[in-house]
Amino acid sequence: MAWRIELTGEARKQLQKLDRTEAKRIRDYLRRIETLDDPRQSGKALRGRLGELWRYRVGSYRLVCELRDEILVVLKG
Repeated sequence: MAWRIELTGEARKQLQKLDRTEAKRIRDYLRRIETLDDPRQSGKALRGRLGELWRYRVGSYRLVCELRDEILVVLKG
């Protein structure tokens, strides 16, 4: 099962502000996540009241995501 990646408007703006090398690294990482059967195997769940969100570390950046049915939504980069 492949996952579809969606970026919120805020996440898209933040990605555009990064230098090209870092932005490419994040896009490549998201493409790899897209092919996984379960993206939870690569990330970590946030704790506390944000426990339904997941985070992924890409270099010195953390992506905060919401997992929906076969859709991973990147909320912040």
